[in-house]
This record gives sequence, structure tokens and C-alpha cells, in this order.
Amino acid sequence: MAASTARVEEVTGALEACLSGLGFEVHLLKVGWYNAVLPLSFALSYPDDTLAVVIFSRPSMFEEAFLPFIKGRGFKGASDPIDQCVRQCVSSTVSRCFQGQHVDVMYDYELLPSRRPRFLAQTAAHVSGGAFYYQQSDVTDPPWKDRKMFGVCIHPRFGGWFAIRALLVFVDVSVSSDIEQPHPVDCVPSREGRIELLEAFNLRWQDWSYRDAIPPVESYSQTQRDYFSCPPSGRLALLRSWGFLPENEGAEVTAETTLNGHG
Repeated sequence: MAASTARVEEVTGALEACLSGLGFEVHLLKVGWYNAVLPLSFALSYPDDTLAVVIFSRPSMFEEAFLPFIKGRGFKGASDPIDQCVRQCVSSTVSRCFQGQHVDVMYDYELLPSRRPRFLAQTAAHVSGGAFYYQQSDVTDPPWKDRKMFGVCIHPRFGGWFAIRALLVFVDVSVSSDIEQPHPVDCVPSREGRIELLEAFNLRWQDWSYRDAIPPVESYSQTQRDYFSCPPSGRLALLRSWGFLPENEGAEVTAETTLNGHG
């Protein structure tokens, strides 16, 4: 039996109540919306009307969740500190709010045995209406004839100053048919703007100019910019220099951690 709109709002409302104050936002989608735009090999193995929620981090997540997580000695080494923080925030929310329910939680950094990601984060963001996923196919007569240009999501309020962190599938909750799929806001409608965005993301991503594809209402603080500008292998030392970690903590971090530098 399909869930009522009130049931869906109960789920998303509980997530927002727990996560909004930590710098996250949530966007619902049906599994079918996601599966409809992907090859079968990337599809989620749940019925089309199953409720899913994609979780973004806003710019404020660094100060509202990450630094308190580090100060509270939540970091345990051996994996990326940001990933650990997100996992703690999401898993504690699921445990507290949805006891006894089957919730499949997937994080943006998780891979299947085939080395494919557990879910395609930017596709999930787009079909939820939360952010527009600009791809090479969105440019009329693209100027790149022999080059693959990777796509990038732009948030209607934060531009590129956000990240897609997790997908939650509520396996036992079906979404009623009267919930329409939202369309993401086309923040960069012109061909020239899309070319500039994709070139900035693919060719000059280090300067972060692609994040300012639109004027954001909020962007990363200078502290956060310093953190993500630092090579992943040096971030623990940076946190220690700021006094957020004891001198001997995090020294055992692995090489795998240093390769995970998304922001």
C-alpha cells in the first residue's frame, strides 16, 4: 500500500529536524526517478515507488558539525575525518528516528566490489530537484570534440559551495503517486555559461571558480577553504596546528585516507 503524503513528510521532517541544525539539507526522491535515467547496471534494486532521500552538506556543516565532531574527539583515524563526521551524523539520526525500520544508507565515498560507487550522487541530486547536474550533453554544439568533460552539480542557493553526502533508501516506505517529481532550478541556462562552468570544473577545478557559477547566498568560510585547499595528507597536521587535535592523534591515518579529498 502506498504511503500517504503525511507519512513521507513524517520521514523527511524527522531528518530535517535532526540534520538541519548540523548544516545538512534533505531532498526526497522516488527510486524510480533515479533508475529511469540510468542504465540497468547502475539501478537501485528496489521498487520504483520506494522512498529515498539524498543528503547535502551546506557550507555551514564545517562549523556546525565537523569542527565540533573533531573537538569532541569523534575522529578515530584510519579514514577521512569528513566522512567519519557525516557517517556519525547520519547514522545516529537514523538510529534515533527510525528504530525498527529498514533504511539502506549509502555514502558518497562507498564503492561496490566492482569499484563502482554505491550510488551516483549527482544523478540523485538532480532527480530530487535539489541541484542541477550540468553535463556535456547539456551544451548545444559543445566545443570539446575529443575530450570527455565531467559534469558538475550547481545548487540554486549555494552554487558549487556544497556537497552531496549520502542517499537513504526507506525500504519499507512507498511514495504515493500524487507526489510529482520536482525539476531542479536551471541556474546556468546559457550555452556560454555552461561552457564556462564545465571548463572551470574540468580544467581549473583547483581555483574553485566553478563554485561561483552563480552568486551564492553562502560559501565556505576561510577556515574551511584552508582545510580543503590543504592536500589530504596534510589535513590532520593542520587540525593539530589549529588545536583541534592532540599532537599524537591521527598519525596512523592510511594512504587511502589521503586520497579522499572531496569538499
